[in-house]
Amino acid sequence: MNTLETVNDCRHFRKEMGSEALVLVPTMGALHKAHLSLIELAKKQGGKVVVSIFVNPLQFGPSEDYYRYPRPLEADLEKCRKAGVDAVFVPSAELIYPEGQDALTLVIPPAQLTEKLCGITRPHFFTGVATVVLKLFNLIQPDIAVFGEKDAQQLAVIQKMVQDLNLPTKIVAHSTVREESGLAISSRNNYLKTDQEKEAALTPSKILKRIHEKIANASKGQKNLKEPVFRDAVSEVLSELNGTSASFMLEYLEAVSKETFEPVNFLDKNTRVLIAGKAGSVRLIDNMCLN
Repeated sequence: MNTLETVNDCRHFRKEMGSEALVLVPTMGALHKAHLSLIELAKKQGGKVVVSIFVNPLQFGPSEDYYRYPRPLEADLEKCRKAGVDAVFVPSAELIYPEGQDALTLVIPPAQLTEKLCGITRPHFFTGVATVVLKLFNLIQPDIAVFGEKDAQQLAVIQKMVQDLNLPTKIVAHSTVREESGLAISSRNNYLKTDQEKEAALTPSKILKRIHEKIANASKGQKNLKEPVFRDAVSEVLSELNGTSASFMLEYLEAVSKETFEPVNFLDKNTRVLIAGKAGSVRLIDNMCLN
């Protein structure tokens, strides 16, 4: 397995591959089984697989967890070796942002994708993500890049950037990977310390599951279910869970088009339901498609 650290390393690796396809799995490290699933999907695309490991300071706000974000690099490299990764790109912040973040040309995604949902409380986030992903694409020059659907709004921003900027990289999405409990796997789950926090962390997946069940029941024998059915399901589910998940603080729970992220008038297979909130001090996100 090659370890790439510089621009020249990336260029040399790309040149050695010739016409062989290159598949990128961008990560911030602290690799877990969801990342390993992304790697497995990347390997199925054919060609060589590169995993990037970079904790991107540009997507963290001043009060967020950049400095305490886990960085177990040696363990990550070993996981990549065992997974059959061909190369790992581990750039420094100085390589990605050689003149610092304040003197940087930024990629600013369209407001209709970013000024809602996670963009309300994290207005810096999607510019940081889009900018670093474009830089990774330019450095590594992948033919394909694999992203998880758990970060659905981020995925939509990246797909829009690729489309609008005519980037020659195909985006492949992987469905959300979950624990047996239903909890969507995330590096930040490691921050859940108390039993109360761990129990509260199950609330998003419980809410999504119950909403899906209620909408499925409402749709029997009916077509073109209107959006108020979703609102009724939300009201019922939150009422059912009232008191059982008191330590989960809901931030948002919305139904949108999975392509445009605009509000929907009807509920169908193109509808994505997204949820965010805090279990104690740990912010969690999750989502599902109605199908």
